[in-house]
Amino acid sequence: MKKILVSACLLGDPVRYDGRSKALENIDLDVLQAQDRIVSFCPEIAGGLAVPRAAAEIQAADGNAVIAGQAEVRTEDGTDVTDYFLAGAQQALALCRKHDIKVAVLTESSPSCGSSQVYDGSFKRTATPGSGVTTALLRQHGITVFNQHQLEAACRHLQNN
Repeated sequence: MKKILVSACLLGDPVRYDGRSKALENIDLDVLQAQDRIVSFCPEIAGGLAVPRAAAEIQAADGNAVIAGQAEVRTEDGTDVTDYFLAGAQQALALCRKHDIKVAVLTESSPSCGSSQVYDGSFKRTATPGSGVTTALLRQHGITVFNQHQLEAACRHLQNN
């Protein structure tokens, strides 16, 4: 049975930078969990960051630029945390390869997991089009990434592919 990668915070794990979760209440997610098809993952924790941790944003770019070495992920005080984000993205990719995962549902706006938008690096919660580091790397390797607002579409994609 095909598995799906899901952000741990969406499954209720308190792994976000502020020590909270973004737990989803969703029947499709419940069915996938009952079928043991979900692989839970937090790239920021896997990359070595703690909970809680300082909020981080990609500086005036997106995950593709970070992967290409053209942008950085920094905290508001200027600490460069790029290597943690890259390490977590690599671990997500390795996990997808291990379980032959082709679909992921990741947390929108996150500098790791954003699929259509990320914050712009100003720490004013200003969203800009783009993807997080993990999403960008997964997409570069043929994995389709959805956000939590697209769970129904992700489930359809999982069934059809």
